[in-house]
Amino acid sequence: MQINSKKSLHGEVTIPGDKSISHRSIMFGSIASGITEVTNFLEGADCLSTISCFRKMGIEIERDKDSVVIHGKGLHGLSAPSGTLDVGNSGTTTRLISGILAGQSFSSTLNGDASIQSRPMRRIMTPLSLMGADITSINGNDCAPLLINGHPLKGIQYSSPVASAQVKSCVLLAGLYADGKTSVTEPVLSRNHTELMLSAFGANITTSKTTASILPDPELLGQKIAVPGDISSAAYFIAAGLIVPNSEILIKNVGINPTRDGILKVAYAMGANIEKLNVHTVSGEPVCDLLVKTSFLHGTTIEGDIIPTLIDELPVIAVMAAFAEGTTTIRDAAELKVKESNRIDTVTENLKAMGADITPTEDGMIICGGKTLHPATIHSHLDHRIAMSFAVAALACEGETEIMDGECVNISYPGFYEDLEKLSL
Repeated sequence: MQINSKKSLHGEVTIPGDKSISHRSIMFGSIASGITEVTNFLEGADCLSTISCFRKMGIEIERDKDSVVIHGKGLHGLSAPSGTLDVGNSGTTTRLISGILAGQSFSSTLNGDASIQSRPMRRIMTPLSLMGADITSINGNDCAPLLINGHPLKGIQYSSPVASAQVKSCVLLAGLYADGKTSVTEPVLSRNHTELMLSAFGANITTSKTTASILPDPELLGQKIAVPGDISSAAYFIAAGLIVPNSEILIKNVGINPTRDGILKVAYAMGANIEKLNVHTVSGEPVCDLLVKTSFLHGTTIEGDIIPTLIDELPVIAVMAAFAEGTTTIRDAAELKVKESNRIDTVTENLKAMGADITPTEDGMIICGGKTLHPATIHSHLDHRIAMSFAVAALACEGETEIMDGECVNISYPGFYEDLEKLSL
């Protein structure tokens, strides 16, 4: 994929539906009774993997572009799959569905691509085992493929060592099938889409500070869900609008859930000119349009409680930092090492290739901004967020940048390059 520099960007873009919410709409709709209708569903490869898994367990799911209708069969209505459940590249599918499968009356095997087969699953295997689940890493390396023999579960109070919505959601979903109350306490609050949506479906779920608790065996009822635009996808247009000269971009229908809006807080701290317009609520999630204008950015420090609210956006934030004046320090982000790629390494490798001054650390990176970057050959390592982040960097570098394996953006944003190109017409 070749990306050329741009003199300016203008126009508006409507980003695809939120990936996290799209995944959950399929899962919760499948274990609810009755019909769940979803609009603005993200048609990325990861979410299609979730649909495929539930179809294999007997759930009828109709698709018409970005509208999905799920014919749920209730909490105990899933059937044993005839073969392996293929999660593709999706860590969300793998970890959340494991919580549901742990309490079933059948056995199942989860597997995915090479990336999934190297992603850490001990973080869900530990709490599920404490609940009485029978879950095994077939290769004995705490990664997929996973064999899950459905088993009666018991409620637990679990203190998670990581702030992870995937871990929290896995345990809460298993809690639906437990014999009593299940609680998860995190070191810092992670994204709360599971708590909001499960509650809307009828689950008895409560939250207090960084603890979420759920009671078992609720009657979940089908819902109508309007998926807001994904702020993780909006992040690339936010960054592009800020760093490409003479730009003004209106990004429509962006979810701004406070457990997800860390990139906005960081952008404001760096001096960004971003205006929130048309703020409203859709299906329990806050949404707005974002008007982004070219800004003179300066360095900042990103650490602590804000990290879980922007973990997926840190690669593009690093790109913003490279075009800012001064030093940006990112700490407490060791989780970057266990994403689709080791994002500390891949961000460092590619920003250095473009001439940036960046130093990797054990839990983040230090970026000394203000250097003039130049085009380079970018290695995406099949990581969609790396490909999109460096497509944005390429817009502000004089000349043509090549992104290897750039089609991996289809995991979360199939029309990304087309939407980017429209802004420069």
